[in-house]
Amino acid sequence: MNRDVDGMISEGNPWHDFLGLNLGYLIEQYDLYLENPDQVEESLKVLFAKWGEPQVEETSVTGTAISTELSPTYVLNKMKKLVQVMKLAENIRLYGHLEADIYPLEKQEKQEILTLAYYGLTESDVREIPADIICPNLKGNFSDGLSAIQYLKNVYTGKIGFEFQHLDDEKEKDWLKNKIENQFGSKKFPVERKINLFESLVAAESFEQFIHKMYVGQKRFSVEGLETLVPALDEFVQLAGENNIENVMIAMAHRGRLNVLAHVLGKPYEALLSQFQHSKWENNDPDFFETVGHTLDVKYHLGAVRNRKLGNKTVKVTLANNPSHLEFVDAVVEGYARAAQDDRFKKGAPKQDVNKALPIVVHGDSAFAGQGIVYEVFNFAGTEAYHTGGTIHIIANNVIGFTTEGHEYRSTRYSSDSAKGYHVPIFHVNADDPEASLLVMQLAFEYRQTFHKDVLIDLIGYRRLGHNELDEPMATNPVLYNKIKAHPTITEVYKKKLLDEKIFTAEKAKEMETAAWNKLKQANDRIDKQVKEVPTIAELQKGAVKEFPSVDTTVDKATLTALNKALLDWPKELKAFKKLERILGRRLEVFEKKGKIDWGHAEALAFATILKDGKPIRLTGEDSERGTFSHRNAVLTDVETGEKYIPLQHLDVANASFAIHNSTLSEAGILGFEYGYSVIAPETLVLWEAQFGDFANGAQVIIDQFISAGKAKWGESSGLVMLLPHGYEGQGPEHSSARLERYLQLAAENNWTVANLSNSAQYFHILRRQAALLKTEYIRPLIIMTPKSLLRNPSASSYVEEFTNGGFQPIIEEPGLGIEPEKVERVIFCTGRLAVELSEHLKEPEKYKWLDIIRVEELYPFPEKQINNILRKYKNLKEVVWAQDEPKNMGAWSYMQPRLQELVPKGLPVSYIGRPFMASPSEGDPLVHKKEQERIIREAITLDAILSTK
Repeated sequence: MNRDVDGMISEGNPWHDFLGLNLGYLIEQYDLYLENPDQVEESLKVLFAKWGEPQVEETSVTGTAISTELSPTYVLNKMKKLVQVMKLAENIRLYGHLEADIYPLEKQEKQEILTLAYYGLTESDVREIPADIICPNLKGNFSDGLSAIQYLKNVYTGKIGFEFQHLDDEKEKDWLKNKIENQFGSKKFPVERKINLFESLVAAESFEQFIHKMYVGQKRFSVEGLETLVPALDEFVQLAGENNIENVMIAMAHRGRLNVLAHVLGKPYEALLSQFQHSKWENNDPDFFETVGHTLDVKYHLGAVRNRKLGNKTVKVTLANNPSHLEFVDAVVEGYARAAQDDRFKKGAPKQDVNKALPIVVHGDSAFAGQGIVYEVFNFAGTEAYHTGGTIHIIANNVIGFTTEGHEYRSTRYSSDSAKGYHVPIFHVNADDPEASLLVMQLAFEYRQTFHKDVLIDLIGYRRLGHNELDEPMATNPVLYNKIKAHPTITEVYKKKLLDEKIFTAEKAKEMETAAWNKLKQANDRIDKQVKEVPTIAELQKGAVKEFPSVDTTVDKATLTALNKALLDWPKELKAFKKLERILGRRLEVFEKKGKIDWGHAEALAFATILKDGKPIRLTGEDSERGTFSHRNAVLTDVETGEKYIPLQHLDVANASFAIHNSTLSEAGILGFEYGYSVIAPETLVLWEAQFGDFANGAQVIIDQFISAGKAKWGESSGLVMLLPHGYEGQGPEHSSARLERYLQLAAENNWTVANLSNSAQYFHILRRQAALLKTEYIRPLIIMTPKSLLRNPSASSYVEEFTNGGFQPIIEEPGLGIEPEKVERVIFCTGRLAVELSEHLKEPEKYKWLDIIRVEELYPFPEKQINNILRKYKNLKEVVWAQDEPKNMGAWSYMQPRLQELVPKGLPVSYIGRPFMASPSEGDPLVHKKEQERIIREAITLDAILSTK
């Protein structure tokens, strides 16, 4: 009996057609299949899964005995054909994107691996294969195997290129395959939806062209060539509303920002056009919010918030402010989203609901490939501390970066390729097909909602104009721009499609275009044409600088005692590390035996009191659970089970949540995240701790562009605390300096507080002051140069009474000095660790009547009044000195010298003691360090070192 193998598969149990050697071969393969299905060909896996073990049947389906054995050669040939067809199908799924029509300006080359000839197949061979084997999820949809293969080619090489085979979760891959092969071959847009989509594109294009015509030469960073981005983002807002997501939080750079503000956040045309006109506009819309700082920023950096009404639901859409540092805002928006998702108003850990906020990050193609912050954000996306339930990433792909084309700015085929390493599905889509683009947005959203993981859309268009509207791209990219000039706009492409489909007439299309233009013209006619009076910087600053009010940060002893005991009241079943038990156990003795409270202990008490006051706390950083210097130990680990216990999450009196996490080994990404969190959660004390202070160097953009200047530029308030270990202790250049000078150089307009503290009570009070001022107009970031060796130094520890009385002191006078003011000839100002070290060398202060030492605890804002009061006491001063550990070109010297000089008696110079000018922050040899420290201390406290008497 000579029958077709594949025909048998579709007709009934195939095993009765195999006899002798053939049956033996199948039985042998089945045994391998039972051991591991991946050991056999895909076609056999399908057969075995459906029909089970190969067996001999005594009769055929007609009842006739089978006696004719098939030719082994014939059967093997048919089996090989089946295998090749299955390979072809899988390779279409895997490599279809290489041939897909995803570039508006050019076609991709045909791929040999997607042809029948590559597999030695003919159309007849493929027709013989049952379609249900090729597309098992589309049973009954195809007449034969060839029609199924052609369908797959259409799906995977159309206007969308799919990459998901690199995912490591088979369930995700099967889910995507199902969705792609079912949805993208059948889903159609209704007529009304197509018309709305066309109107959205017309609005986006008209907006750009109107501004180009009316405000010639003004930069706006046009979205032309990628207008589809606008309805794409709006689609996510609509989907969020349908799925009860309360917040959509968007990060993007400057290109297309004004268009998104207008058409996704509904910023009135009048508001935007007034910015080009430099005239006044008043916001009377209660659902639209934008804050601006007193010194302002350019219009294409500004963000806004809109409460979008979608039927009976409201979605709060936030577009983050963003300087021209491209991708750094990605981390900030992730912090926004997590803050919106966390419920922080009960004790314990915050409770996260990922459906409260959807983060969307719009990347540039060149920036996505080139900026390391992108990979930091992808890396932390799956961690407990930083995950946001999946981010929608969109590459707004212009196929160029400024003047740099793709082959120059990346080493990979696609800008998106690096995301594969994070097991993120990638969808490439031709922006000239808006309908395909929206289908991709819907798929990406559904994937995010199903798996709560990141997903990446590569929206490929072009940039119709230059980098900005003043830029001429023909000089640097003539070949590309000749193609662009010859290419119709997205709106024209889509209009032709709808006209061909008879969705509307050319006259109707013209009406819609005219209406969009007239709307812009009418808005422009309504704006105030009178240019605002141009203020000076001094006028802009007037009233913007807020001084801290007085805050009571003391806590009574009974409360501190009870909190201290509660923090050490662990569950009996917890088996903590014995040595750590003993160390923490000593904290009880402090209250019982009138001991001193060290730095870590003071922090724990501060946190406990802040939680009691109802203020949530979030602390992250590299190794922050323990603390780099083993000083915090806020998280206890059971030595037998590895389970963690966090005492601050179990305080009965706590009225808010406490979160603490070890971070990924990232500075820029994590600090950006925490800044964003602090902005959206203004009631929360958010702290980021650097492993070593100088590691903050890796986050300099976040520090420069967001933390120091966000309030001035955008009116964006943050109470973020940065803890930066700082102190010269012979550990070399990279573990000494937190680069204090950088924070002081950026200090102005009371934009933040910079402190270098010398005892634990000061730390307690400054944290409580910061927490007390959260959600007030006075709040600002706090930069603390935290200690290392001082963490356990008794000289830097404080008695309980210093917590129950007093408060934070901007300056501290050295006890025992300056008692006889008329004898004081030298006043030394210093800060932090050096102040403690100098104090330790003054064992007999009565011998130093000629000397006073002032610790400057709060360097910025500069404590002018307090310092002036000190200096006025001393009528016989011969020298005022600033002493520091750091080189002369670093540390606080350059900041303090001119400020002190204004306060000292006329003609008296302010002298310097410290390391000389250096390129490196410190010497590398510990012996050299020791010698240098001895010199600095000797010069500071030796009478004959006074310059005026030499």
